Amino acid sequence: MNTKKTIEAIIAPPAPHMVGDGFRVHGFFPGGRIDKKRMSPFFLMDYNSKVEFPATDQLRGVGVHPHRGFETVTIAYNGRIAHHDSAGNSGVIGEGDVQWMTAASGLLHKEYHEESFAKKGGLFQMVQLWVNLPAKYKMTAPKYQEVTNNSMGKHQLNDDAGIIEVIAGEYNGTKGAASTFTPIEMYNARLKKDAKVEFKFPVSYNTGILVVEGSATINGELAKTDHFILFQNDGEYINVETSEDTILLVLSGEPIDEPIAQYGPFLMNTMEEVQQAIRDVNAGKFGVLED
Repeated sequence: MNTKKTIEAIIAPPAPHMVGDGFRVHGFFPGGRIDKKRMSPFFLMDYNSKVEFPATDQLRGVGVHPHRGFETVTIAYNGRIAHHDSAGNSGVIGEGDVQWMTAASGLLHKEYHEESFAKKGGLFQMVQLWVNLPAKYKMTAPKYQEVTNNSMGKHQLNDDAGIIEVIAGEYNGTKGAASTFTPIEMYNARLKKDAKVEFKFPVSYNTGILVVEGSATINGELAKTDHFILFQNDGEYINVETSEDTILLVLSGEPIDEPIAQYGPFLMNTMEEVQQAIRDVNAGKFGVLED
């Protein structure tokens, strides 16, 4: 018997706030109905819904700041984003691309609107996730994965119903491009009008879907643009039907059952580890990066 995951909540986008001067985001979690462990291994999701930025000669974004203990995953839907970090990595992603930065033991980075996009201005839309790391991996070496749209696994649905872009994990035999430290499923489902698609995830996985574009009936309930669907851990199947062209960000992962100590840009297991991270930043151990 196919058991459907029960929808726990369909959450409207919280009031937006600015991160730096380049990202106007809805902070879906942690907070509100989703506490710091409810979507583990995903700790944070900031969603920059569609917004027009005017042309400028200034680089809009977030200046140099540290991270330790987790990964940042940035998914571009509209606009272009540039990244630099103190481990020597840099890259630019555009529509459909993903940058996956493993801060782990610690680095400095900055992210901003790519220069040519900033000079022209235009439509900007993105998601940033913080993906927690288990204690045994928190102090591994930093790394960076630029997952271009061309490098993603792409599963063509039957009847020309759309395509599943597999960023991480596997969908019906199609594998994602990103390597992960714990089991994670992350897809962009680009669905056409009247599409029908099914997803299957273990009962124990924490699962959610963000409606990036359009709308969809998901396990019998209508979810509209910019809303987040949170599922209970009680079934395996998710059935999606569309009545218009729709983009869904699908997230599911094995929870990390460890204590969480978070302060600012540090995500550790104890406050002592957070305090050590602050000392290490002040001692210059996260490297050097020009603002």
